[in-house]
Amino acid sequence: MRRVIDAMNVIGSRPDGWWRDRPAAIERLVGEVDRWAAGVEETVTVVLEREPAEPLQTEHVEVAWAPRPGRDAADAEILRRLADWLAAGEVTVVTSDRGLAAQARERGAEIEGASAFRRRLG
Repeated sequence: MRRVIDAMNVIGSRPDGWWRDRPAAIERLVGEVDRWAAGVEETVTVVLEREPAEPLQTEHVEVAWAPRPGRDAADAEILRRLADWLAAGEVTVVTSDRGLAAQARERGAEIEGASAFRRRLG
């Protein structure tokens, strides 16, 4: 099974001041997901809106990003790659974006809300 995480959607699910330092918020989320992924038998991909300025260190997750930054860029990248991921097995997309959720569900993916996933991380 693969779990695909819409990073900014999960980050935005908790109003903890992430908007003051978006790169640090991304780094924190990827670190939390990496630690969580160490204890699950899933392939985990975190999808960002743009390539990070500094490489993110991970052991258990893949970090992917949209080829061009912009509004809904990560959503478009998730949908672009979804058919390949689904061909390899079950996929759960973590998002609370209704449009992305509807399109991913139509294509065969399961959906988990961003807040529910955030609670998994602790």
